[in-house]
Amino acid sequence: MSSAPTVLLTGASGVIGTALLPELSDCHVIALIHRTAVPGADELVAGDLTAPLLGLDPAAYSNLVRRVDAVVHCAAVTDFSSGPEATHALNEAGTRQIVRLVADADAVLYHVSTAFVARTDLTRSSLGHDSGDASARPEDYLDSKRAGEEVVRTSGIPHVIIRPSVVIGDSRTGEISAFQGMHGMLTGLLRGMLPLVPLPPDSPVDFISQDVVAATIAALVRSGRREGEIWVTASAHAPSTGRVLQLVSETASEVGLDVAVPRTVGPEMVDRLIRPVFIAGLHPRARRRFDDMLAMTALFAGAQPFPSSLGLPGLPPHPGPAGTESALRATVLHLVQARGLGRRLAEQVPA
Repeated sequence: MSSAPTVLLTGASGVIGTALLPELSDCHVIALIHRTAVPGADELVAGDLTAPLLGLDPAAYSNLVRRVDAVVHCAAVTDFSSGPEATHALNEAGTRQIVRLVADADAVLYHVSTAFVARTDLTRSSLGHDSGDASARPEDYLDSKRAGEEVVRTSGIPHVIIRPSVVIGDSRTGEISAFQGMHGMLTGLLRGMLPLVPLPPDSPVDFISQDVVAATIAALVRSGRREGEIWVTASAHAPSTGRVLQLVSETASEVGLDVAVPRTVGPEMVDRLIRPVFIAGLHPRARRRFDDMLAMTALFAGAQPFPSSLGLPGLPPHPGPAGTESALRATVLHLVQARGLGRRLAEQVPA
């Protein structure tokens, strides 16, 4: 690969893509877009990941593959409520189209998956639990990401699979291009809408800031890495559920919010007592919100820590426990500001 490679980036407008673009400033970046223009890319190519030749005419496709040295595939359906058909259409079938382009270009693929492919056995359906009124189905998302990985692994092309855990905002500012599932949980905490959290207090909550993920991908591209699986996670440094709740409460108090630390309740008690006695009689919308939370938190209950590749030669250092907690604090402060929840935010300087 040349010293200034040409990189095709999918998902450039997403959480990881927007953080990655500045990290690839020394590369020539072609962003494959569908509807949204992306500032910061050197070129924009309008296409469709689910269509043959990415929806391009043969001449445009040939011109693209002739120039591409590497492909960073970030585009994915991450909404747990999208349903299996839409999720697999992009996360699996779309990956097939990218694999074909990489093969045609004789390039290398950096495929962004998720660390949670290692936790498909923790979904409520895998454990035989009722999903209730949940619209969130982590099963569909995880099945599609596992299938996408299998497409890549069996393709025969040079590839690196990158597995981040929950991605939060920038470690310094907390800024992020779009709020995601964890932001919804944090908003509920800040607004006092979560009297309980269906997790044991010692369950690790693994998250990583978007800039760490972006720096990792950029390091892999620059080094010309052509194989391996890279885990971008907090791993053993992931804070416990109890610590996360305490940290959110402490950070909120700094900006004038009185946020009580909710009770933590194990999934067994939730299914045996909380849902049938206290949740069953709620308004359907409230039941659905609770069951969605139950579906998402199931992936953390009693889980073993993920591996982590951070700190290995050529990769960014691990933020460690202090850096991980500081990043969460920055995300909470940004969320308070974005939601208009705090009274003294202007006086605060994020760590």
